[in-house]
Formats: sequence, C-alpha cells, structure tokens
Amino acid sequence: MLNRRSFLKASSFSLAAYAATQSRCAAESPSGIVVPNAAQQAWHDMELGMFFHFDIPVYKQGWNWRSFSDFPAPDLYQPKHLDTDQWMAAAKAMGAQYAIFVAKHCSGFLQWPSDLYPYGVKQSSWRNGRGDMVGDFIASCRKFGIRPGLYASVSANAYLGVDNPGLINRGKGGEAAAQARYARLCEQMMTELWTRYGDLFEIWFDGGAIPANQGGPNLVPILLKHQPQAIVFQGPAGTPNLIRWVGNERGVAPYPCWSTANAGTGEDGTVEKTIGGNPDGKLWVPGECDVPVRDHDWFWTPGGEQKLYSVDQLMQMYANSVGRNCNLLLNANPGPDGLVPEADMRRYAEFGKEIQRRFSAPVATTAGKGATLELMLKKPQAVNRVAVMEDIAFGERVRAYEIEGLTPGGTWVKLCDGMSIGHKRIQPFARIELARLRFRATASVAEPRLRQFAAFNIDARST
Repeated sequence: MLNRRSFLKASSFSLAAYAATQSRCAAESPSGIVVPNAAQQAWHDMELGMFFHFDIPVYKQGWNWRSFSDFPAPDLYQPKHLDTDQWMAAAKAMGAQYAIFVAKHCSGFLQWPSDLYPYGVKQSSWRNGRGDMVGDFIASCRKFGIRPGLYASVSANAYLGVDNPGLINRGKGGEAAAQARYARLCEQMMTELWTRYGDLFEIWFDGGAIPANQGGPNLVPILLKHQPQAIVFQGPAGTPNLIRWVGNERGVAPYPCWSTANAGTGEDGTVEKTIGGNPDGKLWVPGECDVPVRDHDWFWTPGGEQKLYSVDQLMQMYANSVGRNCNLLLNANPGPDGLVPEADMRRYAEFGKEIQRRFSAPVATTAGKGATLELMLKKPQAVNRVAVMEDIAFGERVRAYEIEGLTPGGTWVKLCDGMSIGHKRIQPFARIELARLRFRATASVAEPRLRQFAAFNIDARST
C-alpha cells in the first residue's frame, strides 16, 4: 500500500471545487454550522469496515512492484479455493457494515475481466480466463448485507511504468502524449469499475489523483454520473461525499479529531495545520483509520499470523478511532488459496465479541439538547466509561465539555473532559460508584444536541 503521507497536494480538494458540488455535499444548518450530507451521515453510522487486500504479488513473495520488472506471470494467479462468502463471514463476525476490495493495486494487475491492457485475471488460466474477483466480492457483499466498496489506484501502476503522483516514466513524467494516454486509460478503468457492479458505498483513491489540468484523469464527471452517492476517500478535487486520512496506518486518530476541515490530505499527510481537522473548517470531511490486522502486513505473507494484533490491541484501536469520531477500517489478508486464514478468522470473531461485550449493554443511556444533560442511574453503581454522541445532522456544536458524577454521598466529582465529540467519543476513567452522571458543555457554537449519553461498567477481559 502506498504510504498516505506521500499524498499529493494536488489530490487535496479545494474550497472552490467543493463549492461547485455543494448541492451534493455538506450543507449548512440554519445556525451557519457545517453539517454532513445524508451519505456522510450513513457512513458515520457504519463505524466499522473491513479492507480486503489481495493481488498477484501474494503468489510471488518478495517481489517489489517498484522494480518495474520481473512481473509475476498472470498464470500464477490461482485462488483455487476462493470463497468470498467466507470473507464476508469474517466481516460479519467483526461487526463490519461495509467492505472494500483492492481491485487494482500498484502492481497494475486487473482483478476483473478487462481489455484495457493484457495484465489481469483475463490472462490467467484461473476459471479459464473468465474469473472476476471483483464480481465475486460484490456478490458476496450483497448476499451478506454488507455495503461494498472498491479501491483502485491511479497514482501507481507498475505494469505501465507509473509511480507517484500518477506520472509515467516511473513518476518522472514528461511525454505529454503518453501521459494523456495513461489518463484516458484511467478514465476507462474507473468507468468499468463504476458501471459494472451497481452502487458502491465507498471508493478509495490511494495516493490521490492528479487534477485533469495537470495531466491527470478527468474522474469527477465520471464519478458524478455513475456513483454520485459513494463516499470517497482521497478523491480528486470537486468530489462530493469526502472523507480523509488521519495521517497513519495504525488505526489511531489524533485527539481532538474534528469532522470539519478546510482542505483534505496532501503530500505531507495534510494541508491542514493539524491532521485532527479544524473545528471552524468549511467542509465536512471526517477521518477514516485504516490498519492491517497483521502488524504492517497489508498482503498475506507466509507465517504472518504471528503478527496478528491481540484483541486488547484491537480494542485500543477501536477506542482511538471509533471512540475519537472516526471509522475503523481493519484489513484482511486472504491467502493464495483465496481464503482468509483461520487464525485471522478467529481474531475477527474475538474482536467483534469483545466490542459487543463492552458496549452492547450500557448501565444507562439518555439523549437530549442543551448545555447540561443528566443521566440517571436506577441505583448507585460502579461506572468506568462513557460514550457521548452528538446529533451530527446539526453539526459539531460542542467545543469543550466536562463529565461529572454524583457519588452516593451527594458530591459531584469530575470524571473526564474533552473537546471534539462528533459522531462518537468514548472515554474511560477510574471505576467509581455513582448515582447519576452529568454532561456539561463548557463551550459550544450553538445549543448542543446529544444523540446519546451512555455510561458503562466494563470489567477487564478474561484471557
């Protein structure tokens, strides 16, 4: 996977370009606060997604696509036991509500039947050259009720000699006619992916896309025509329904992490002064935290199960992504046989069960509006965690807050505080017996609206 710190400034989206598609994107509430559009609100509610990285290099271990030579032969591609239903079972076990498949990674190998150039599943003897990995993935997503998404990089293509930031001659550029041919090919590639498989929930650009006026593909009209509802990660300028990278591949968002910003990620990770967004930003562009379940391994490698993150490590990621107003996109590593390894399957199930164990049964929950909101407990009892959600249909209104607890003795004590809330903020604190809890907004730009204020008593996981 490309390091998203190498994103182009060109791949960031401008305020002017965003305004051109304002009717499709974030509108403003009557109070002048930027709010998400319907597609972005639905994306926030998903919270968990699963990434599927599978490509021909899994059949030629050690090959570096940046060698631009010695390409793995298409006939090596033989996922003989492929079962994309098993992939979706992994996603379901974790609790993922959307999934993204790497249809074309940096190798350039096309995992759907295409005549764009002779390097893909059509050139493999797998299924007699009639295989369609993308089609299988999409069909299984729909069967399991999981929203499908596709990744296809236009910023790198080893087979065609293209490297960051999407330039021919291994990233050096030049030869305007050849660059234009590559741009037209990328437009055809995206047209195939965006027209053959129905509505997509999320579209991933790893490494962004050079603007059309700088020699890049003119993708925005194609996207608006065929997939206007799709959430877009690192899309080209003018793209609606945008989300952003949080600056790392560790599943951790910074804090505070606001859903608004004035621009998207650029070549240094962001063109914002902080990767945590901007509370006064003019665009709704929330963060997505991507991370491999095997430490640093995006693709399957022999013995890689030794790198699986523990459930406790995954829960820490969950707290620092979903619990910091972002979505968590956890990777899966199907092996050469086309199956998610059993050890990984068990880890996804364990992770999903632990999320449910911790957060499916709050001690108490409430909702409401106003600078102060109290949460009554049926009886004094131990509490050690809260989850707070703003009703983001009205924007991020809270700028600072404190949460207090009333002890059985009648004393209010401070439990925690913070700044950004957005879709969700999860905060732990030392276990304490309380009779009620109180949320107080100490700074806000309009009347706070809380979708949820919940308290939990979470015991340590038994191992």
